[in-house]
Amino acid sequence: MREILPALERWYAAGAPFGLATVVTVSRSAPRDPGAAMAVGPGDEVVGSVSGGCVEGAVYELAQEVVATGEARLETFGYSDEDAFAVGLTCGGEITLLIRRVTPAEDPSFAAVADSVAAGRPVTVATVIEGPAPLGATLAVWPDEVAGSLGSTGLDVAVTADARGELAQGATIRRHYGPHGERREDAVTVFLHSFAPPPRMLVFGAIDYAAAVARIGDFLGYRVTVCDARPVFATAKRFPAGVEVVVDWPHRYLRGTATDARTVICVLTHDPKFDVPLLEEALRRPAAYIGAMGSRRTHDDRRKRLIDAGLSEGELSRLRSPVGLDLGARTPEEVAVSVAAEIVALRWGGSGAPLTATGGAIHPGPVVAPAGSVDTSGGEQHGTAS
Repeated sequence: MREILPALERWYAAGAPFGLATVVTVSRSAPRDPGAAMAVGPGDEVVGSVSGGCVEGAVYELAQEVVATGEARLETFGYSDEDAFAVGLTCGGEITLLIRRVTPAEDPSFAAVADSVAAGRPVTVATVIEGPAPLGATLAVWPDEVAGSLGSTGLDVAVTADARGELAQGATIRRHYGPHGERREDAVTVFLHSFAPPPRMLVFGAIDYAAAVARIGDFLGYRVTVCDARPVFATAKRFPAGVEVVVDWPHRYLRGTATDARTVICVLTHDPKFDVPLLEEALRRPAAYIGAMGSRRTHDDRRKRLIDAGLSEGELSRLRSPVGLDLGARTPEEVAVSVAAEIVALRWGGSGAPLTATGGAIHPGPVVAPAGSVDTSGGEQHGTAS
């Protein structure tokens, strides 16, 4: 939707209703991914695309109907062998679209969402696409506030919690709930469209542990890069498909790489000539997590070297070393789980303790929210999230 935002903002500011069609489900060789959008505005102006030309004519007519009636529509298009002249996808895939009307009265948070998307601020838009909740109802979720409603307080609370999780990973996905946010039911389907790039995971040291950490990082939705100065180890065949492999001195690569408050840095070299200059650079730049592998003796030696390099106690306090939670891990895969568990716990403020040994809300933490928005504090891990 990013590419059509200027037109949408113009129509919205003028108070002109427009029909917004969004791809919410795809299968097989569909031409566009979930989140692709097309809109029909005043004067029958059309922007965007949902199929590369196969079904746009039909979507144009549907959008006009939705603008006229105000009733959202869910439509599926696929290839039909029985009727060669039917509207559908020639590629043989299938797409499902939600078409809804957007006006300032019906979607008062749209301008704030558009501003966030244009400015690169993370936001997730949750939209009901199926079930006993208002079709097309939206809930906008930022890291520290929410706006709108899906028609039920319990559903709003459950979706807000999930939307923040997907937002942290920049993921766009469908989720299923009960009418009031029940976790083990699937009566209501909600499309979570996140406007944020996936966070980066930078893994330094192309050892077996790095391959396992890269796999679990990819599974968690990170854009993973593995870097090592030794070309014999830094080979693409040793790592999952989609993982970037770089041959370079770690500190030099990091110095030329952008990081932000969501970036995860895993230092698995445990060799002073690599990890000391690397950590000296890492601990002085934005990152959500900086972990370093090694024994306690290695950690003590590394810490002394970093102090000698001029790092302050405040900078050193950001270092998670030895890396990971105490799970008794032995294999590379178990160590990767330990590291991932620490990353997740640090992101959400978890203690890392067994839930059976804790009390109170499983997902605590009230958030700052504007007037009229939903309360997102508390919630259950299973059952009704209210």
